Amino acid sequence: MPMPGANHSSYASLHDVELCSYAAAGERRAFGELVRRHSSGVRHLLRRMGAQAAESDDVAQDAFLAAFERIAEFRGEGTFAGWVKRIAARLYLRRLQREKRLSALAAEEGMADEADNGTRDADHRIDLDEAMKGLSVAERLCVSMCYGAGLSHGEAADALNLPLGTVKSHVKRGLDKLRARLAPGGDAVLEGRRGNG
Repeated sequence: MPMPGANHSSYASLHDVELCSYAAAGERRAFGELVRRHSSGVRHLLRRMGAQAAESDDVAQDAFLAAFERIAEFRGEGTFAGWVKRIAARLYLRRLQREKRLSALAAEEGMADEADNGTRDADHRIDLDEAMKGLSVAERLCVSMCYGAGLSHGEAADALNLPLGTVKSHVKRGLDKLRARLAPGGDAVLEGRRGNG
């Protein structure tokens, strides 16, 4: 496969799988195009998981570095976006575990009151980011990993070091809370997100 010309627009027209092939052959500009396309989505996922803006930038950068080092492992069986988001989610969880924040957050969750959904106007729409803030930390992590990063319940359980049933419960409760807070049609948005990166 011949390399595209040096200009940026030649890479912009290529599919992610083609860009990955070029990047695996050592073409850094091809990988740069992948970063340009997907970095905001990765940072957005990390913020939904609870990372602050600077932390999401750091973890996203680490995820793209890891993806670049392992680009030959990407086989195109799923989307590149989903693959790099899974890398980012796992890196973020390792960071949380290293900082021992998971146990502190779990203790915080036990003391926290349930979020008051209150009454809302039927026509009022709450965006997903705002709705995610109403979830407990564990629910937000599990929902983000399964619906934002595309991990299976089992993969999320392994990453969080939690029993599978606990992850499934957090996901179910989290989705129930999101459905209650989001405007009609919100279910379709959530179902369309799972696994699609």
